[in-house]
Amino acid sequence: MLGIWSDSLDHLVHLLVAFVLALPIAWNRARAEHTAGIHTFPLVAMASCGLVQTAISVIGAGVPNNANILQGVVTGIGFIGAGAIIRQGDFTTGHATAASIWTVGIMGAAVGYGYYDIGIILAGANFAVLMLRMRSPGRSSAPETSPGEC
Repeated sequence: MLGIWSDSLDHLVHLLVAFVLALPIAWNRARAEHTAGIHTFPLVAMASCGLVQTAISVIGAGVPNNANILQGVVTGIGFIGAGAIIRQGDFTTGHATAASIWTVGIMGAAVGYGYYDIGIILAGANFAVLMLRMRSPGRSSAPETSPGEC
């Protein structure tokens, strides 16, 4: 079976919303020269959204097994985010990127379930925090990461 084509437009809308909401965060991280950037964040958002949309299509909405799907999303995104954290001597870097990856994954899952409001709030809050952090005058002289790192 090739799936239910009548749902294709609905799935496309969910995936596009997840993609668009991830772009400002991706742009921020890419602009700051982090390796997780313009490619990683939209893909994480769309993959999370796609997984949730597939689960809803296959097992149905509101089924208790959807909790297992969310556990898988959280675990997988935690694994990707952990890769963004780098320790060099006494400095540990990449926390903002790792937290952003996790937030974008949850945002994608929320959009996948149709909770666009949660997705918009998460994307806006994440982007705002990243922008505030960049403009904060009281930052230490040590950057979060060197160019080319996560």
